[in-house]
Amino acid sequence: MHSVPDTASGLSIGGQAIRNRAFLAPMAGITDRPMRMLAARYGAGLVVSEMIASAALTTGHQDMVRKLSRSPGLPHMVQLAGCEAEWMAQAAKVAEDAGADIIDINFGCPAKRVTNGYAGSALMRVPDLAQSLVEAVARATALPVTVKMRLGWDDDSLNAPDIARRAVDAGAQMITVHGRTRQQFYKGEARWEQVRAVVEAVTVPVVVNGDITDVARAREALDLSGAAAVMIGRGAQGQPWVVGQVAAALVGEAMPATPEGAELVPIVIEHYEGVLSEYGVEVGVRAARKHLDWYLEAANLPLSKATRKLMIESQNPSEVIALIEGIFGGDMLEAA
Repeated sequence: MHSVPDTASGLSIGGQAIRNRAFLAPMAGITDRPMRMLAARYGAGLVVSEMIASAALTTGHQDMVRKLSRSPGLPHMVQLAGCEAEWMAQAAKVAEDAGADIIDINFGCPAKRVTNGYAGSALMRVPDLAQSLVEAVARATALPVTVKMRLGWDDDSLNAPDIARRAVDAGAQMITVHGRTRQQFYKGEARWEQVRAVVEAVTVPVVVNGDITDVARAREALDLSGAAAVMIGRGAQGQPWVVGQVAAALVGEAMPATPEGAELVPIVIEHYEGVLSEYGVEVGVRAARKHLDWYLEAANLPLSKATRKLMIESQNPSEVIALIEGIFGGDMLEAA
C-alpha cells in the first residue's frame, strides 16, 4: 500500500473534492487506463483521460469508447476535443452516461492533425467559438466542466486570460494552462510566470502545467504562477509515482520512496500486462514499447544496446516479461 497525500484544503471542482494538488496531465497515446491507475495508486490528486474526439465518440468509434474507461479511486475526468458545439454536447452526454465525473475541454493540443480542424489550441484563435463549446457542454451535462489551454496561439496573441474569462463565464469551473504557446509546441521553456495573468483574471482554480518534473520545479511553478495546483505530463513518463511524490512534498509530508531495482519489476510488469489487456496483444506489444523505454531511461540502468533493443522490440510477451525481471532485477545489467 502507498500513503496517499491529502491536503485537506478544500480544493474542489464543482462538487468533486480533489485529494491533493498534483495532477497527471492528459497525454494522447500515453495516459491510458494502465498509466492512470498507477499514477492514482501512487498518490496523484487527479488523472485525466487521453484526449477523446467528440464526433468519433458520439458515433461509437471503438478506440474513443475505450478511452472512456474509468481508472478506479479518483474522480473520473474525461477530456473531450472538437470544434462543433453539437458534437461536443452529445459527447459530454455519452461521457456522463459512461460514468464521467468531470468533463475537460481541450483548447491546448498543438498537433497539426487537431489544429487543422480548428480544435485543440486552434480554438484560442476563435474566442467566440471556444466560448460556445464550453456553453454547449455546460448546458448538456450536470457535471463540472473544465478547460485546458495554452498561453495563446503565438507570442503576438497571448490571450489566455481572455479565453479563461470567457470559459468561466460559459460555465468552466477550473482552468489549466500549459505555459507555452501553440507555436512553441514543446520547444523552449514553459513560462509559468505568464500563467499568473490567468489566475488574476478568473475566480476558479487555475492549474499550471508544462516542464514540471519534480518537487523543486513544482514549487517554482506555483510560486511564479500563483496557481492552485500543478499538472505533470512528460515528467511522469517512466515514473508514474512522481505525481504522488510532488503531491506529498507540497503539503510537507514525506515523499513516497522512488522504486528502485527489484522493486520496479512488479510495477513494470503490471504496466506492460495492463497495456496488453487494454489494447489486445497484437497492438499492445507495440503500444507498450514507449513505456518500457521510459522506464529504462528513468532507472538509468547500465544496459547493453542489444539487450535494450531486445526488450523494446520483442513481440513475445513472455520474453518481454522475462527480460523485465532480468533487467530491473539486476541479473542482465552490464558491470560498472
